[in-house]
Amino acid sequence: MKFFSGKENKIKEKQIEEILLANYDRYYRLAYSYVHNDADAGDIVQNGAYKAIKNSQTLRKDEYAATWVYRIMLNEIFRFCKKEKGKVVSLEEIPIEEGKEDVYQDFDLYLALDSLSKEDKAVVELRYFEDRKLEEIAEILNENVNTIKSRLYRSMKKLKIKLEEEI
Repeated sequence: MKFFSGKENKIKEKQIEEILLANYDRYYRLAYSYVHNDADAGDIVQNGAYKAIKNSQTLRKDEYAATWVYRIMLNEIFRFCKKEKGKVVSLEEIPIEEGKEDVYQDFDLYLALDSLSKEDKAVVELRYFEDRKLEEIAEILNENVNTIKSRLYRSMKKLKIKLEEEI
């Protein structure tokens, strides 16, 4: 294993900090889409950011830094969901305030997304909400590109069926 000097560690930390600041809203939205709670989503992103900065010296290739941080965030989301199983609120349990119905115009889509497994949901969100390429998603999820393609295809098929049931 190659050890980095203090100066190289500081450069990596700075790079990770810049990525975290530039993408905070994306990480928050991703976390919120799983836990449906502001405080928990904020905690997840905070914990993920801490782990990313703390372990920045383990990043091997600088060009994969953004992908590496996404993987940390997803792992933190999955860890939280596993730990808090049963405490995570589903979208159906969130009351819609009167006069704010238009805020929930995509409510059916989000309910359908919640019906997917956490891995399938991650693939769909990274592809269509974060506009990531399949190769990037494969890198983030540490999966083969063909696995991501088939997971995306199956997930979209499930979403279509679920949304057609709602009509």
